Amino acid sequence: MDLLLARGYDVVSIDLNPPHTECTAVGIVCDLADREALDRNMAAIFAGGPYAVVILNAGISATGRFEKMPVEAYRKLMKVNAEAPMVLASALANAGALKGHLCFVSSLSHFTGYPGAAVYAASKDALAVYAKSIRKPFAKRGIAVTVAYPGPLRTEHAARHAPPGADAARRRDPALAARTMLDAVLAGKRVAFSDPRARTVAVAGGLLPGVMARAMRRVIFEKLDRDVW
Repeated sequence: MDLLLARGYDVVSIDLNPPHTECTAVGIVCDLADREALDRNMAAIFAGGPYAVVILNAGISATGRFEKMPVEAYRKLMKVNAEAPMVLASALANAGALKGHLCFVSSLSHFTGYPGAAVYAASKDALAVYAKSIRKPFAKRGIAVTVAYPGPLRTEHAARHAPPGADAARRRDPALAARTMLDAVLAGKRVAFSDPRARTVAVAGGLLPGVMARAMRRVIFEKLDRDVW
């Protein structure tokens, strides 16, 4: 958000919390896990348009052992990560409220297994596949569709779901990642990676899926000491 504001965009955000007080963005407070709340806010969302850039980046996770996680945690995750962005993309396009660039923020889990966060991976995989499927019909409406695949980022969210002892210094600075991906979106590229290492992981996941899944299991899943949702 701050990057878009710094580049001169008028920003409308949709979030569970309002923008920070010094921010000049218009904030629509909405729980994206609540479909009725999202539908109620559609008129306000359309009113902020037409949008030159829409970035659908809301995301939550649930990590731990699959069988121990409550079903409600998975239901909420799928609503926020997959259903809400799909509903918003379709609604904005059909209302003529988007003419420009649309970006779905997926995950490197689209390219490789993610033991310990299976439903998160499924939600982000669904988002990537959906984005690819709408690319041609949206192009006819003047909307360029990009799928972003960020690597590990240095955020509170990542730290909360990381195994104990994980080195935060190995994660990408989120501001730098956002700048790299936004440049790709504005250039109309179909795919955006946060950094070269993320692209390498994606390629490796496609060429050696079994090896990468075992590596993810060893690096993440086997070190998890708690369930987090």
